Formats: sequence, C-alpha cells, structure tokens
Amino acid sequence: MAGDTPSAAIDTPSGAAPRLTWGRCTGLPSPPPKSKPPRGLRCAALPVPLDHARPSGEKIELALIKVPATDPRRRIGSLVFNFGGPGGEGVDTLAQSAGQYADLRARYDLIGFDPRGVGRSSPVACVDDRRMDAIAAMDDSPDTAAEERAYAAGRADYVRQCEARSGRLLPHVGTADAARDLDMVRAAVGDERLHYFGISYGTWLGGNYAHQFPARVGRAVLDGAVDTRLGRADLALQQAAAFQRALGGFGAACARLGKKGCPLGTDGPSVVASIGRFLDGLDRAPLRTSSGRRLTQSLGTTGVAGALYSRDAWPYLAQGLVDAVKRRDGSLLLMLADVQNGRRQDGTYSNLSAANTAITCADGADRPSVSDVRRLLPRFRGASPIFGTSLAWGLLQCTGWPVKGDPAGREVSAPSAAPILVVGNTGDPATPYAWASALTEALGGRATLLTLRGEGHGSYDTGDPCVREAVHAYLLRGAVPAAGATCG
Repeated sequence: MAGDTPSAAIDTPSGAAPRLTWGRCTGLPSPPPKSKPPRGLRCAALPVPLDHARPSGEKIELALIKVPATDPRRRIGSLVFNFGGPGGEGVDTLAQSAGQYADLRARYDLIGFDPRGVGRSSPVACVDDRRMDAIAAMDDSPDTAAEERAYAAGRADYVRQCEARSGRLLPHVGTADAARDLDMVRAAVGDERLHYFGISYGTWLGGNYAHQFPARVGRAVLDGAVDTRLGRADLALQQAAAFQRALGGFGAACARLGKKGCPLGTDGPSVVASIGRFLDGLDRAPLRTSSGRRLTQSLGTTGVAGALYSRDAWPYLAQGLVDAVKRRDGSLLLMLADVQNGRRQDGTYSNLSAANTAITCADGADRPSVSDVRRLLPRFRGASPIFGTSLAWGLLQCTGWPVKGDPAGREVSAPSAAPILVVGNTGDPATPYAWASALTEALGGRATLLTLRGEGHGSYDTGDPCVREAVHAYLLRGAVPAAGATCG
C-alpha cells in the first residue's frame, strides 16, 4: 500500500476469514484544535482480491482503523463507518471525528476504512498536485465556445491521465466491489452481521451491501441518502436545486445579522443575488489571496457550496464573503474551497478527486457529450442560477472514461434484510431530502425513514438531540423509530 500505511502484520489462514493484527497507527493527521486523538487507536490492513471474480488472484489491501469500545463488557460488536464521497477517507476521518460518536463507542468498536481506490487502500492516481491546482481553478462555467472547448479538453486530459496512471485499478473500484470488501471487513472483525453507519455516498454503499448480503445486515443507519435509481443528469439537477435552496437558507440567516455582519442585502433573496453578482465578477477579475493564488469563479463557487454542508460553517462563509466583497480578499473563501477539493495546507491533495471520478464512472454507463450539456443547461440554470452551470458541465466527468461501468453497484433492493434506519434532512444541499424517501422505498422490507427538519448535509452530525436519541436507541437497543417520525 502506498503512502503512510497503517503498520500491521497480516495473517490470513487459507479457507478462513482473514484475521487482523491490529498495530500502531502511523501518518494520521493532527487532531482538530483543542481536541486529542481518542485513546487506543489501532490500525490494520486487510487483503482483498483486486478482482472478486478471481478470489485467488492478485490482492490489494484495505487500510482500517479501530477505536475500541469503552465498555467492553457490554460490547455489541463493531460499527463500521463510511463517511461519504465517493472517495472520502475513512481512516483519517474517524481518527479526527471519533469524539462525535462517544455514545456509540461505549458499546461498539468503531471501525473506519479507506475503500478500494481511496486514500491508503491502493489509491487511484490521476494528476499531480500542481495540475490539480490548475483543474480546481479552471473555468467550469464556460460562457463562450472557446471556453467550452477548453473545459472539455481539460476533462479529457484528466481522464487520459487517470487511465495512464491507474488503468489496472479502474475496472475494480465500483460500489459492488466495495460492498464485497465490506463483507470481508465484517468477517475479519469477527461479526456475524454487519453493524454499519453510512453517510451520503455511504448510504449507497450500505444499500448495495444490503442487496448483496441481506442475511448479514445487522443494525444499519443510512444518513444523507442517495437515490441510486437516478441517472447522472437527474442526480446533478436535483442537487443543483437543493444547493440553491440551502443558499437561500444561508441568505436569510445572513441578512438577520444586519449590515455590519452581512452587508450583502436586507433579506434572503437580496443576499443570494449579491452572491451571484460577486461570483459572476470573479469570472472577469479573480481575487487575490494571502497564499498568492487567485480566487477564480470556480473556486469561489466551490467555497460557497462547501460551506453549505454544515450550518457550523455559515459564519465562515459570511465572513469570507465580507472579506471578498468589502476588502477584495478571497483568502477565506479559497480556504473553504480547498477543504471541499481535498487540498491540504501544504499544497498536496488527497486522492478525493481521482477516487470520486473512478468510482462514479465505474457505477454507471452515462457518458454525456458537450451537446448533451448544452441541451440541459437551461434546466440546470433554472434549478440554480448560482450552481446550475458548473453542475451541468460537471456531467462531463465520465465522458471518454475507459471503463464501461457496471450498474450492479446501483442495486439496493433488500426486502428480506433486518430493519434499516434511513435518515433524511429536509434542508440537505448535497443529498436532497426526496432521496431519503426514495432509498427507503427502494430498500423495501422493514426500512424506516426518520426525518430531520433542519439545515446541512446529513442529520446525525448536526447534533440535533432528537436525531441522536433515535439513532442511539436503534443502534444500542434495536428500537426502530415509528413510521413517519420527525425531528426538528
């Protein structure tokens, strides 16, 4: 495994589930300010087949991390997390966020892992850090034919480099393969059933696991659900509308701060209109930042969108907009964009972009053309004047991808599985609330929907006490909320 691999010995006796030897973790990121890493962190590597159709063939390794249960005498088992993406790193994320799950940690070992192709688990690689800077700043809302050609050429070059650097991996990083890996994780930690907490894309992975292994589903929470039955264009179109709605919520909250705290407008619509004019202006005149890099329109739009994922980030967005509009300083908005793009403070990138592209393209056969995007642009702009154009052009992500795509990863029907708890947030910008209802229906059987009337991506991590109580009751005691249960 490349990079800072968790140190662990591997013991995989023939004909049995692999046994993990947990060892010291290395290369973990520093904990957030004023917090300490949880005690007892241990890491391991799990060998899995590169091609599950050839289980005795070439192996790759998955990086795992464990935060041991604090009340081992009452331990239920392991709770495996996927925090989203696709392409999000589970090892680093759990190391930094385990404190948010202290109530669950009492009776579960918390397990994070980097899915195949992600982070420390045989990562997909496409371009170097300097090229990623250029791609992140590239005009993703072209206004002229020349700009359209430049954007399409940039996407095509990215695809070619992914194939050149990672062609061997690309056919094997889809969700169906990751779900089979998840079952090997379950066996390796010694659980008969998988107890699982999936967020955002993690709901897609968890749903596909339930489809493939319904009898092995334990207690599973799917928070911030994805409707896997939608094609790429419909997913992006509905996401555009959801981000626009979330921006309206931010605009209203910003306006309530008054002119000093939010000199962008006196009500939500006027704040949103000001943000739109500001971002349009970046197309003509990018802003300076303290790093020496420029805040382009695409980076500014990414920074605004990234801050909508959590209400906790709204004050930073408000201050970043004030800095940009009043002081012509784009530093804070650029920081928000860098977080969203997986750019670290030292200028290096995680492989979030590469893994996201590879997994997305492995899970579907949609390959829109430039003419398709042009045809769809009016609908996208109607759904979101702020985000619609860039999301429409983002449909070229898989155009020219060298792997056909396997729709098996989109299957989530699991009518015979144990009760699954789906959680949806009505103000979610990234996974619109309608997707939670759709996933609950698609799972079938005893899947139950819990609704939060709130803001932000996902529900549990908003800290809403009603949601937390319901999730804890389910995961710790097996108590499923009543049909139609609502929080907020």
